[in-house]
Amino acid sequence: MVTQEQIIEALKKVVSPDLIREMKIAGGTVNLTVAPSAPVEQIRSAVSKVPGVMLVNLMTGERTGSSAAPRYVVAVASGKGGVGKTTTSVNVAVALARDGARVGLMDADMYGPNVPLMMGLEQLPALKDGKIVPAENFGVKVMSMGFLTKPGEAVIWRGPMLHGAVNKFLKEVLWGELDYLIVDLPPGTGDVQLSLAQVISLSGALVVTTPQDVALQDVQRAVAMFEKVKVPVLGVVENMSGFACSHCGKVTDIFDKGGGVRAAEAFKVPFLGEVPLVPEVRAGSDSGHPLVLTHPDSPAAQAFTRVARGLAAQLSILSAGQGAPAQTVWKV
Repeated sequence: MVTQEQIIEALKKVVSPDLIREMKIAGGTVNLTVAPSAPVEQIRSAVSKVPGVMLVNLMTGERTGSSAAPRYVVAVASGKGGVGKTTTSVNVAVALARDGARVGLMDADMYGPNVPLMMGLEQLPALKDGKIVPAENFGVKVMSMGFLTKPGEAVIWRGPMLHGAVNKFLKEVLWGELDYLIVDLPPGTGDVQLSLAQVISLSGALVVTTPQDVALQDVQRAVAMFEKVKVPVLGVVENMSGFACSHCGKVTDIFDKGGGVRAAEAFKVPFLGEVPLVPEVRAGSDSGHPLVLTHPDSPAAQAFTRVARGLAAQLSILSAGQGAPAQTVWKV
């Protein structure tokens, strides 16, 4: 029987992953939908050489509606709570959108969905043909459990219900054409993280930590989890790196210094930057106005922007070397 893995390996030799829109296999017949600019004859020739393939049907077209898949899917994770993971997710997503990318932000923290507040969103996503149209602000499409529960209402779910919600958010939301889908994970290494890895092939993960020495243990847990599910860690970002006094400019290392750098070096993953602790970050999160938009020249906003661009660079490097986005497109 012909497998997706065989077809993917054949296609990697002749086509850029983002040109493949959809793949279906029925016995010895392979049906492919490719972008109009894809090298059709090269694709047909490569797939035809796979053992067991009897017929190759090629169609051209762009992804639309629920069949669309993002080019890159990035999980933002942390080994524990309270490190600013959601703040990082929001500001990185908005920074990428401000740079011209098509960005979606999926709030996968089902128990504590804070993304709607931080993104300044109150309207509920709409429905279209039985699918969910995500809310949108600042050029970012957003889906969150926070849209589906009343204020203050607790979500008390076991694993199977969490898995169903993750699956619904990925497959029943009309994300459309996206360059990046940023997934804000709950803290730790639980059911949602495992469900996400099972439902979609992640392009990579961004780990958020703080400067303390215990950051080494927190990052170790997150890195170990992603290694087990074969997801590359794209980098570590250190949040709350130091408090800069607005009056004298003196920087005070409230939470120690350098834990993120040491963790990145210990686990041989890129260090993407330090985000200083400033009141504007808190104010922006509470008011629904991300710092990268309200204070783009502030040190914290510039740090978030560097993290976003470093993340994009790591994804490009990974794509060129291993073809990671191909898995993202084909497995969804």
